Amino acid sequence: MSGAIVLESTITCPQCGVSKTETMPVNACQYFYECTGCGALLRPKPGDCCVFCSYGTVACPPVQMAGGRDGCCA
Repeated sequence: MSGAIVLESTITCPQCGVSKTETMPVNACQYFYECTGCGALLRPKPGDCCVFCSYGTVACPPVQMAGGRDGCCA
């Protein structure tokens, strides 16, 4: 993969629609995220490695570095 790794992603809650830009962990996938709007505990969708891959505008850094979801921790 070429280019810089993007560390920020805007995550949107599927329950209430609240969006918030968060800094993603560089060396790990984030399995849980608590919505700041409604308090829902988000988990990755089946087949995704983390909440950013499921609900974010940018895939997590491990997926970006691997060049796709096949090289991630899923």
